[in-house]
Amino acid sequence: MAKVLCVLYDDPTDGYPKSYARDDIPVIDHYPGGQTTPTPEAIDFTPGHLLGSVSGELGLRSFLEKAGHTLVVTSDKDGAGSVFDRELADADVVISQPFWPAYLTPERIAAAPNLKLAVTAGIGSDHVDLDAAIAHGVTVAEVTYCNSISVAEHVVMMILGLVRNYLPSHQVVLDGGWNIADCVSRSYDLEGMHVGTVAAGRIGLAVLRRLAPFDVKLHYTDRTRLPESAERELNLTFHESAAAMAPHCDVVTVNAPLHPETEGLFGDELLGTMKRGAYLINTARALIVDRDAVDRALRSGQLAGYAGDVWYPQPAPADHPWRTMPHQGMTPHISGSSLSAQARYAAGTREILENWLAGRPIRDEYLIVDGGKLAGTGAKSYSVHTR
Repeated sequence: MAKVLCVLYDDPTDGYPKSYARDDIPVIDHYPGGQTTPTPEAIDFTPGHLLGSVSGELGLRSFLEKAGHTLVVTSDKDGAGSVFDRELADADVVISQPFWPAYLTPERIAAAPNLKLAVTAGIGSDHVDLDAAIAHGVTVAEVTYCNSISVAEHVVMMILGLVRNYLPSHQVVLDGGWNIADCVSRSYDLEGMHVGTVAAGRIGLAVLRRLAPFDVKLHYTDRTRLPESAERELNLTFHESAAAMAPHCDVVTVNAPLHPETEGLFGDELLGTMKRGAYLINTARALIVDRDAVDRALRSGQLAGYAGDVWYPQPAPADHPWRTMPHQGMTPHISGSSLSAQARYAAGTREILENWLAGRPIRDEYLIVDGGKLAGTGAKSYSVHTR
């Protein structure tokens, strides 16, 4: 029998919901491109309910305990003596989300001799040291595509929020004011702007598709160029690198995985080549940008705005400079954890567990590390020495 250790974020401050704003969510059975949504044998939760917090348990308890397995769920993941560290010692499986990552460092993996499977309930497994997972024979899997469109929608929202100066204008209403000049003095139209994405994979391409109707000029850079048909359809301009693309753009959105080539990419040097007054959006990983360089660029006016959904570490400390820098639209890591997305990544987590526990293959598109090497999606998206 397996011990499954699940690390999830805390319940709402006023307790687990007794009711929800909507009675249902749309049913989606496939993603753009044809990949099917998760297909577990069954689910023990209501789609649209809060599953990613401690009390939601990703809807896994009944399934696991009926089969004789042990499920431990906690939000206590950091610091000496955390529940995560104590329970990890004899865990067979660890599940966590990118929004509340249980960092599986080389030291933690070495201290978990039974660990055989690390599951990301979501997408993005850089909180797992992949080199250590490879060395110790740990399979790493994630629910690929489950919340890619959720993140793409969040990116478009952030772009519009910054360019139209939405958040400060809303604050005027909350404060009882009505000074229109204060609201519009930093408000522009997105129409006609040049918008570029660093990486045009599932999320980046979805962002481009959603922005095309705004009559913007679209740019992208990626290690793999898109098919000519996609470039024609969206009238895309391809650039060999982020450094080549950034000076041409009014808005840059980062949708790349974290690996040695992207870590620290947007520092003082690259930010300094961007148009004065450009906007930078980062829902990928915080370490792709230099924390203090972004703060400096906002205060100097080099950047007109920065919106991000990712921090390092997560959760971010109270004194993190991104909480107080000007002209920002930061959110805690929520872009991929909408209630709609949670239904998919909870179902995908169960599908992975069902297959692994039964000795069946895990979907290739879900695999990051398997058999002592990068595999599936991991072989395409990551490199060794990934942080």
